[in-house]
Amino acid sequence: MTMWSREDGGGVAVLTYRNPPRNFLTFAALEELDAQLARVETDPDVRVVMLTGGVPGYFIAHADLDELAELSRGPVPRARIWYTAMRRIERIPQPVIAAIDGQAWGGGLELSLACTLRWASADAHVSLLETALGIIPGAGGTQRLARLIGPGRAADVVLSGDVFTAEQAWTCGIVERVLPAAGFRAEAVRLARHMASRPAAALGAAKQALVEGSRMPLTDGLRLEAALFAERLASPESRTLQDDARRRYAEAADGDRVAFGEHR
Repeated sequence: MTMWSREDGGGVAVLTYRNPPRNFLTFAALEELDAQLARVETDPDVRVVMLTGGVPGYFIAHADLDELAELSRGPVPRARIWYTAMRRIERIPQPVIAAIDGQAWGGGLELSLACTLRWASADAHVSLLETALGIIPGAGGTQRLARLIGPGRAADVVLSGDVFTAEQAWTCGIVERVLPAAGFRAEAVRLARHMASRPAAALGAAKQALVEGSRMPLTDGLRLEAALFAERLASPESRTLQDDARRRYAEAADGDRVAFGEHR
């Protein structure tokens, strides 16, 4: 059964997850997502990827509890797909946006933490509830969340196991945007297409600097940024865009603002 559908348009590939009734995340679903991302990764027409839920009220509820029970009885080789799929999300050149509308608990939130950005509807709610089950997050939740919002705030989320509203998640930095629930998907796609209007190579280099650099000592991160900056600066595409910018500045009247993108 296919659980992830794909829609392309405006440089954005939207991957929608449907596993009714509650959108539990399974090994099979992660294997399918990994395969979808492997295809997207080499698609020159895709500059941004969006992951979203296709069951009303859910992004991804959490990991499938039957599979957790299976893991409790001993190693399950298939379970490595949790690591493999999330690392692919981080490593593909395209920025990946988790568009969260509804519940994203446990593994659902952990999947979103592997994404480059998290945009939530006003109806979204997130949680790392594992301590309530006598366990801890096991798919990167403790590590990615601490790097995203700091160890103290991450400890509050993980140790409490509480549910956070979209506004609370935005306040502490788990999500970067909160959009109205009405028309959420359309607005998220619009914003993603705006991002996709930027050159693909620049988006990929920026993502690499942000993701890889955040896990390096500052000096090494600055070296990575400088190398990627120099590479892009010397590219024919960048030279053309710089020449165009200089022309527009030269033609602009004193005091005029020269815009490089649409206002949001």
